Amino acid sequence: MIASFPPSAGDSCRILVLGTMPGVESLRQQQYYAHPRNAFWSIMGDIWGFSPELPYPERLAALNGQGIGLWDTVRSCERRGSLDSDIRNPVFNDFATLFRRCPNLRKVCLNGKGAGKFFQSYLKTHADRLPELEVCILPSTSPAYASMTYGQKLKAWRLALKP
Repeated sequence: MIASFPPSAGDSCRILVLGTMPGVESLRQQQYYAHPRNAFWSIMGDIWGFSPELPYPERLAALNGQGIGLWDTVRSCERRGSLDSDIRNPVFNDFATLFRRCPNLRKVCLNGKGAGKFFQSYLKTHADRLPELEVCILPSTSPAYASMTYGQKLKAWRLALKP
């Protein structure tokens, strides 16, 4: 079994970005979106005006300062490699507890269809424990999702994160 990271979300979190499960490189570095070809930090930097080259704690702080938190849909699973399609025996994160801890949370943005699929599975049995939230599935920032250009992904993410 592999395990995800704790959430990076404070009391001021108004938007929660959920991935599926950290990939091999992210697990190795113990950082969200650590694969050098993942566009997540470049997109966030372009939207919020910080360098994606900042040290990891500063990137997290820049996002948290905008009211954006990070987490994953899956707390633990079995998986070889980094592909969402290879996830077996997923155990979901405890969203109800996080959402109670983040009273300003209004929106959940899912990083790709895999995260969307797992979050929808979670909602089937836990929706009654969650507040009313806007949920949107955004294009994956993963290099494995190559059917959209960087510019197209950036536009979709900007529209979702900046009202």
